[in-house]
Parts: sequence; structure tokens; C-alpha cells
Amino acid sequence: MAKGPFEDPTISDAVNMRLAAALETISQTSSVLREKYFSDDWRHMKSMRNRISHGYSLLDLELVQGTIEQDVPHFELQLRKALAQIST
Repeated sequence: MAKGPFEDPTISDAVNMRLAAALETISQTSSVLREKYFSDDWRHMKSMRNRISHGYSLLDLELVQGTIEQDVPHFELQLRKALAQIST
């Protein structure tokens, strides 16, 4: 999002596709891993992925921007924890 305003369709499209891809990747992990690191948040994360992937024209860009700014930092932290534990 540092490349320009989120309202720019090129920026928002790129951010949405990357977010959907990240969430799709997590969906391919085991339910044990998802429960351990994302617990109750996983249901909301999966819903966000589905909304981006299947209902793009109905996507609320303010909701996505809020998710990026407020939720992705925690998501990244949990991913780093999972990778660190898996790697050891």
C-alpha cells in the first residue's frame, strides 16, 4: 500500500489478490495449525478470502483497508510464530 492510495484500482486489486492468496495458503494447512495460531479468527479470515475471491464487485474497500491496517500485523506475527516453531 506504500505504492499509492488504496482507492487506486491497481493498488486495491493488488492488495486484495495478495491478501486472498495469503489466506488461501493458510487454508491449505492443517486444521490443528489454524486452530493453534488463529483460533476464532480463522472463520473471519476465511470469509474475507471468500469475499475477495468470489464477490469482488461487492467488496467494501474500507473494510479491506481496515483489515490490512488493523488485522494483518497480528496475522503476520502469528505466521512468524508458526514458522519459527515448525522450523525448530
